[in-house]
Amino acid sequence: GDWDFWADWKDRRLWVTVTPIVLVTFPAAVQYFLWERFRQPWGATVCVLSLLFGEWINRYFNFWGWTYFPVNFVFPAILTPGAILLDTVLMLSGSYLFTAIVGSMAWGLLFYPGNWPIIAPLHVPVEYNGMLMSVADIQGYNYVRTGTPEYIRTVEKGTLRTFGKDVAP
Repeated sequence: GDWDFWADWKDRRLWVTVTPIVLVTFPAAVQYFLWERFRQPWGATVCVLSLLFGEWINRYFNFWGWTYFPVNFVFPAILTPGAILLDTVLMLSGSYLFTAIVGSMAWGLLFYPGNWPIIAPLHVPVEYNGMLMSVADIQGYNYVRTGTPEYIRTVEKGTLRTFGKDVAP
């Protein structure tokens, strides 16, 4: 959803919990199909890499090609470490129940550390016009978008993430 589009909405509360819960279903389905039919333990990894490829095409053509929004502000989430671990748990255990319990827990717990090298520079505190905010907040103020719902603007208490005007400044 929107939490995975914009760098200033990749917060440490909702993005970390909602995104891995929602995205585990597709790799699990592909993993089940490839394991049941062909005994191949790389279904989740193939699904995640295909999703990542499609997301980068979407981000490049829609965000950069149409609106000239900087691509480094709209990067997709990295799910590859969790998918590799999910496939490894299925390969070593051979059990769907064990994979669902242990593998999906590892998928969720590895999501934030897997994305931390990309997210970390955006959490650097900066003083901007006498206010203390993060680099991601400054991006949200300077690169405004239209149609941002009010509940998404206030993802973290006390911060107004964007002001609604034109998509491309």
